[in-house]
Amino acid sequence: MRLSDVLARPAEYAEKEQRCYQRFCCAGRAFYSGYTLKTSDNRIHLHRCLWLDPDKSRDTIAAKGNREERGMKQAVVGLVAHVDAGKTTLAEAMLYTAGAIRKLGRVDHRDAHLDTNAMERARGITIFSKQTALDYGDTHLMLLDAPGHVDFSAEAERTLRALDYAILVVGANDGVQGHTETLWDLLQRYEVPTFLFVNKMDLVSETASAVLHELAERLSPGCLDARELLAGGPSIEDAAATDEAALEEFIDTNALSRATLQRLVAERAVFPVFFGSALKAAGIAELLDGLDALIAPHTWPDAFAARVYKVSRSARGERLAWLKVAGGVLRAKTVLTGFDRGVAWEEKVDQVRIYDADAFQTVAEVPAGCICAVTGLSHVVPGSALGAEEPGPQPALAPVLSYQVLPGEHDVHTVVRALRELADEDPLLGVTWVEHLHEIHVQLMGEVQREVVQQLLRDRFGLEVTFGASGILYKETITASVRGVGHFEPLRHYAEVHLLLEPAERGSGMAFGTRCSEDDLDRNWQRLILTHAMEREHVGVLTGAPITDVRITLLGGRAHAKHTEGGDFRQATYRAIRQALMRARAEGAVELLEPWYAFRLVVPADKVGRALADLQRMAATFEAPRVMGDRAELVGTAPASEMQGYALEVSGYSGGRGHLVLEYAGYQPCHDAERVIAEIAYDPRADVPNTPDSVFCSHGAGYNVPWDEVDAHAHVTIDEARLRSWRAADASFFSGAR
Repeated sequence: MRLSDVLARPAEYAEKEQRCYQRFCCAGRAFYSGYTLKTSDNRIHLHRCLWLDPDKSRDTIAAKGNREERGMKQAVVGLVAHVDAGKTTLAEAMLYTAGAIRKLGRVDHRDAHLDTNAMERARGITIFSKQTALDYGDTHLMLLDAPGHVDFSAEAERTLRALDYAILVVGANDGVQGHTETLWDLLQRYEVPTFLFVNKMDLVSETASAVLHELAERLSPGCLDARELLAGGPSIEDAAATDEAALEEFIDTNALSRATLQRLVAERAVFPVFFGSALKAAGIAELLDGLDALIAPHTWPDAFAARVYKVSRSARGERLAWLKVAGGVLRAKTVLTGFDRGVAWEEKVDQVRIYDADAFQTVAEVPAGCICAVTGLSHVVPGSALGAEEPGPQPALAPVLSYQVLPGEHDVHTVVRALRELADEDPLLGVTWVEHLHEIHVQLMGEVQREVVQQLLRDRFGLEVTFGASGILYKETITASVRGVGHFEPLRHYAEVHLLLEPAERGSGMAFGTRCSEDDLDRNWQRLILTHAMEREHVGVLTGAPITDVRITLLGGRAHAKHTEGGDFRQATYRAIRQALMRARAEGAVELLEPWYAFRLVVPADKVGRALADLQRMAATFEAPRVMGDRAELVGTAPASEMQGYALEVSGYSGGRGHLVLEYAGYQPCHDAERVIAEIAYDPRADVPNTPDSVFCSHGAGYNVPWDEVDAHAHVTIDEARLRSWRAADASFFSGAR
């Protein structure tokens, strides 16, 4: 079929929908324009390519202006899924069907458009989130392909913060997996409107209605057949029942308008479900039609706002900060300010880039609603809020395993620097130099991530390292408020710090602030003390594990007009925190935490007794078994330490008919803390780099004072009446705002 045939015989093709589209191709620096002819049986793309002036910024602005003139909607849409659901294959099919790429690649052939990393191609999984874009109908879609493997779910979670919509891909052959439910909970946490695509329908005998029933039961009753929604079928009544205004509209008109459906999707009342096979490009046109119809127009605020969702390194070693612009315009050479990792910073954006897989185009500016990568920002981390953007919640996912890194013949400091560069891109990597053991430890999600880190060290830094056996990553917290004093006064040095440590909400992490009056301690000294408190991970006094869920408040302190230097307050601050923890330990107010898993265990009905006995032995908490024919399902939570390797046990005693699904469920009190503490045998007094003692000066010489005698020697007395209201150590505190 040729375009000339269609135009010459309009009657024959009267029912065929003709769509115009224009696409700016970053990789080829070309402006494509053409026609996509939609017929009942196939789609044909006729392109013409115009090579434009190599002024990249002007090209991009021209393309953007063309979309604005045509009144196109735009949205950042993320693809998320459990591993092997076919997410990257779906992205490939969407790009091909929309005419954004000329050749349909395949993950197993290692030529998919978004699988550009050698490790990704070798493993057949997405490790790093990737960006591309397509135009379809009246909508410009910026796609983010997020990792699907559970070991890289933290990267997927960070990507969600940049999304306007998400497509949750479910493999019809696998159904709703445990990781699918985790992703669903994260999408709910970040309030991301969600479409679902049930992939691999060609591999199963199940009907769409059976799959819909599982989705409604396991995820949400709002999972409705998209085809029926768009065609005004029976699902329209179910959609109307989710909202009072929609129900009134349905009662009056027996239908729902397109705008109402868009609103219900945007408010996460309805989750349209599409079906197909990405590998065979079946159902992809219907998915794109649905996105074009159900994505709502959006108006962004005028004030500049952006959020960093990823940090990476380019092939040339440049540090890239990936942003979602949520307001105003981001221009190259703009000076930005912020507060990250306890440091207030001011830096200039160097380049602004629009990426398509690994290729990029440098542009002069990026408007609100778009995603981009910038160079020049060295302080931001994933999650950093810029401009008017509000800070977001702490990540829900976290590593549960700790590995020792064995540097071999390499210099240990070189290995630590390399790992910290990787941790700059993934803050949850948690690189630690354990001074009293002279060991490097990293925090990882699992074995696959360990292998990837090992290969990154080899490929990027030329370091051949190995890893010791994994162990559970314990943490410590306090259960009652305690005060700590740190004094550092060798000859010609002086600093004293008084802190209050309070237990915080479980899972909230660390918080820092001040109640100290600026009449008693100048704001600059207060900033310095809190900067030192925030600049490192502090370890506990039971096992030497990191502390968490603690609020640290500055109550007071003192500097010397002549002898105080910046490093003096660092020493005093560290010692004050440590002294408070030792006091809490003496009062029995320190608690050891361990990671727990949420589990779903399915076994043959005649094996329920064995499963119940195992779970009770593991100190698990669980609901009563739910019998489903000849199978039984157990749902609950259990310590991660007890669940390691249990999947193999389940397979063994069930004859291969049982399966176990595990998902991270946060930190809870350790179920066998006494045994763990005894086995680790950590002596906080012997951990010299983390000493709780203080240094005072007498007769021209410094002398050590044990932690439990420091209060009697302290120079500052805290007057409760002079303490002011608590103020967070945030960007406004460090910027000078009163």
